[in-house]
Amino acid sequence: METYTLTTAGADLVYDVRGPLPTADGRPPLFLIGHPMDASGFAALAARFPDRTVVTYDPRGLGRSGRADGRVDYTPEILADDVHAVITKLGAGPVEMFASSGGAVTALALVARHPGDVTTLVAHEPPLITITPDGPAAVRARAGVRDVYEKRGWGAAMAAFVAMTSWEGEFTDAYFAQPVPDPAAFGMPAEDDGSRDDPLLSDRSWAVSDHRPDADAIAAAPTRVVIAVGEESRAVQTGRTSEAAAELLGQRVTVFPSHHGGFLDGEFGYPGKPDAFAARLREVLDAS
Repeated sequence: METYTLTTAGADLVYDVRGPLPTADGRPPLFLIGHPMDASGFAALAARFPDRTVVTYDPRGLGRSGRADGRVDYTPEILADDVHAVITKLGAGPVEMFASSGGAVTALALVARHPGDVTTLVAHEPPLITITPDGPAAVRARAGVRDVYEKRGWGAAMAAFVAMTSWEGEFTDAYFAQPVPDPAAFGMPAEDDGSRDDPLLSDRSWAVSDHRPDADAIAAAPTRVVIAVGEESRAVQTGRTSEAAAELLGQRVTVFPSHHGGFLDGEFGYPGKPDAFAARLREVLDAS
């Protein structure tokens, strides 16, 4: 694996390339992106594609990538332009892309803004909460997590986040009537760590989950877009956002094994089914 840094006007973007460029098999590079997950979250998935040239990167302000734009928030448009800059620097585009969570939102913005960058996009569980039928309630639930973070810190907020993202169905009065969960019930520390800058728990990534994809621009692009959902996620929030995104783009969801972190190998305490997940991703990519 080779690691590079691309300096732009607002960030120093660190990216990794596993395999040769140009690619040995003649296929496009496979670019794996997330948000707020950085490149470290894709090690297990990348290892399951030893025959492909795989690219990963750290989004600006996360992992090894610094930012010098004077901002602390994250927007899909800026993140998409960063990914476009990396693809351009590779000199081997267009790429195939697997994008997870907020990275899937970035990728949908990338296809709309830079339609020549990606041949096939597998967008896995984009958390586009405002396009679900209960969008206003989902926004309220998200704000509740932020409020817990501001008052009680990381452990309590992460417990609230897990409770929110594991809630099945729409956010009803029953959800909002629940007490704030005990962090210990989720193995989280109860003490306040003092942080208030977590991109998942603060409001810094709200523009990502507020994003509404430009369906017309995506339809006009040459990219084959696949909205993917984990079989265990269908009833929870990111399953419902995936269904809504697929409907917006005039398609049905493509089901993958496991859950929102189905490609993880347990290194983050959230094991999925990485072998089955990688096999399904290979099948979907090969279908193009």
